[in-house]
Amino acid sequence: MKFWDLISRGYFNGSPTYLYFSILVMLFVVGYACGSLNFAIIISKKYYGEDIRKVGSKNAGFTNMLRIYGKKAAALTMLGDFLKTFIICLAGRFLLGDSGACIAGLGCVIGHAFPVYYGFRGGKGVLATASMLLVLNPIVLAFLLIIFIIIVAATKYVSLGSIMCALIMPLLLSKLGESNVFVIIPGLIITVLVVFLHRENIKRLLEGTESKLNLKK
Repeated sequence: MKFWDLISRGYFNGSPTYLYFSILVMLFVVGYACGSLNFAIIISKKYYGEDIRKVGSKNAGFTNMLRIYGKKAAALTMLGDFLKTFIICLAGRFLLGDSGACIAGLGCVIGHAFPVYYGFRGGKGVLATASMLLVLNPIVLAFLLIIFIIIVAATKYVSLGSIMCALIMPLLLSKLGESNVFVIIPGLIITVLVVFLHRENIKRLLEGTESKLNLKK
């Protein structure tokens, strides 16, 4: 039983509507705080003595860590960025169902992209979005992973796979998930944010200068 079910059945005093929105705001704020823990920045500074945002593509994310520092650093980055979102989204789902998970996930994605601890310069939010979807709707995530793998395998462009999945995500959520304002609107915001954060990648894709992923390496 979700925490909200207890509230709606009268186990707690106070206005249900007020409590509902208060919990949503709390989930967003905590999600933002957790999302601001950017593990690409943390790991690059602690173990390699430099800021990942100053090397390679200068993006504080999994792909740049893989290119610059290798598989171990990338795996640690993936694990940290995945867990920070997964835990808060799981808490959000326990409290308010899909709405809570999505609002918490939105906070995490924004925090990852604009981390308060690191001068508001972070990553592009793709892994955080995937982690949110695992809690929110694993079926949607599975479809998007298949699409991502096909695009990256065919083109070697991680950015193109990420952008296309971000664009498709709201449609899949509306068709395969719970269609309410606290799921659809955060999904649309995340789509716009992820595409916006890939604006330089889009420019390079159009120019034919985008870096390709060496799948064998």
